[in-house]
Amino acid sequence: MKYPRPYLGIHTFPMYLRSILFAVHSVIALAACANDVHTLETFTCAFAGPGTSEAADINPFTDYRMMVTFQSGDHSVQVRGFYAADGDAANSGAESGNVWKCRFATDVSGTWTYHAELRRGDWIAVTDDPAAGQAVELASPDGVFEVKPWPPAENQTDFRRLGRITTDGPYFRFAGSGGYWLKSGTNSPENLLAFQDFDGTYRIQANQRKGEARPNMDLHRYDPHAHDWRPGDPTWGNQRGKNLIGGLNYLASSGVNAIYFLTMNVGGDGNDVWPFSSPDDPTRFDCSKLDQWDIVFEHAQSAGLLLHVITQETENEKWLDGGQTGKTRQLYYRELIARFAHHPAVVWNLGEENGPANFSPDGQSTAQQTTMADFFAAHDPYHHPVVIHSHATSEAQAAVLGPLLGCQSLDGVSLQVGRPERVHHDVLRWRAASSKAHHPWVIAMDEIGPARRGAVPDAVDAEHDELRGPVLWGSLLAGAGGNEWYFGYDFPDNDLLCEDWRSRQALWRQTEVAHSFFREHLKYWDMQAADEAVTGGRSYCFAEPGKTYVIYRAAGQPEADLKLDLTAFKGKFRVQWFDPVAGGDLQLGSSEWIDGGMSASVGMPPSKPQRDWVGLVQSTTRGAR
Repeated sequence: MKYPRPYLGIHTFPMYLRSILFAVHSVIALAACANDVHTLETFTCAFAGPGTSEAADINPFTDYRMMVTFQSGDHSVQVRGFYAADGDAANSGAESGNVWKCRFATDVSGTWTYHAELRRGDWIAVTDDPAAGQAVELASPDGVFEVKPWPPAENQTDFRRLGRITTDGPYFRFAGSGGYWLKSGTNSPENLLAFQDFDGTYRIQANQRKGEARPNMDLHRYDPHAHDWRPGDPTWGNQRGKNLIGGLNYLASSGVNAIYFLTMNVGGDGNDVWPFSSPDDPTRFDCSKLDQWDIVFEHAQSAGLLLHVITQETENEKWLDGGQTGKTRQLYYRELIARFAHHPAVVWNLGEENGPANFSPDGQSTAQQTTMADFFAAHDPYHHPVVIHSHATSEAQAAVLGPLLGCQSLDGVSLQVGRPERVHHDVLRWRAASSKAHHPWVIAMDEIGPARRGAVPDAVDAEHDELRGPVLWGSLLAGAGGNEWYFGYDFPDNDLLCEDWRSRQALWRQTEVAHSFFREHLKYWDMQAADEAVTGGRSYCFAEPGKTYVIYRAAGQPEADLKLDLTAFKGKFRVQWFDPVAGGDLQLGSSEWIDGGMSASVGMPPSKPQRDWVGLVQSTTRGAR
């Protein structure tokens, strides 16, 4: 039995009542197949099949495999289904039933048909052979539905309207529309899913190390975000889930567009998140918990929050199959893909601090990492980006990331950097190295150290001067694909115990200021770092040479006279300034115009020259920005 059970589920009823309720739930579930959807909206088809349970002798997760083929004209997609207990497990808490489901989303409008096939055999779940095992009868395995374009609406943050996230060289991009996208996320709490309102969720008793969750502490409640839940937002069970849903609402309203979370931390820092029915058996999954996770994920997508899915952490990376992508790891990945890959904005992360360092001196090898990436590339029907999280030191990064350069199944790096002053250099390093290997990575600046500090609460540092320049602007002006903020363990609302995301409200504001500048003023995808073009002080420079230059003028140098090398370009250039703290309109400084053909002074910012400023220098030549 799952532990704990905060409410009465269907499993508590007598057997004769269970049979009746299973039938009712099946009818409700199967009715979902009649619903038409909009593009990239989730279409769920449910089927009445063999009755079983999470704990059945014949394991429904290993010894059954359901595949559903969706077709529309020349488009054909095969998607894996999953065992769904009674079909309403998120609300009922059921562990048994006869409902099997498949979730699908497409950006192709029109009439779609589907055909489901269920097969049974020993460990057939991890076999790709279509003829393996024996066919098992499903009631009404075929169906038809319509996919319609979305009507015009004011809400332009919903990923289901915007498109599926993919990568294009060093940046994220929307498939279909082609628009570029910068990630702006929260990296904490990493155990976001250790939430009291999820079934089967508790903290395993274990020895505690510095920076880990205390075994005797409560799970996340997110009480400060109770008032952020809005009527019409989802819940499950007896009105559960409001606080976490409210927290996502708050993040989205603050300009955050991504959430980072572990789906399995058994033996790790939190010891409180796993998708399994029991943390010591990775071959059986918790149907109700995973359905509840998906309710949260669906809401995150509608709110414009990318799902950064961290599949393991450094302490447990060799728990499944000794680090190989064997039967158990494949089963885990296939279940994640079956249940969550339909969402349009998903990034699969192979593991936090993956590879040999720190707590895992014999961590996963390059061959094992490559095999994991290849597995996602081969089995995710939507081909979501695949990344890997790095260690904090330059040496560890070189040892782990260096051999992965050129891996065609790996799309990027979730970068951890131990000290703020190294961020600009490290982003430049791996962007250049991956380009040289002919497979450019998206480099996201996702975890800033030192681990005890990270991004501190506003109450400790309301200005965030140590982060704004070297980490936020330093990463973006090196060509990073975005960033996330990690909360250091020595401070309140930290990486494992955060309950209130408002604790970093000023940081969310400054991050949105930077990202809005990039969105509104730059074709950043056509730009590159050009630090050597600026002399006379401490600065970063990002440029589309001859057209646009962004210069970050670091604080603490009021007399600095920055000079921009324009010797190779003729014509006039306009100089405007941007406030990286307050944002707002572009402003004029001491020199509005400078000439090309020389190394020209960009002048002084509008005010407070001891503070940091961002200079925007643009050619007035016809056709240039």
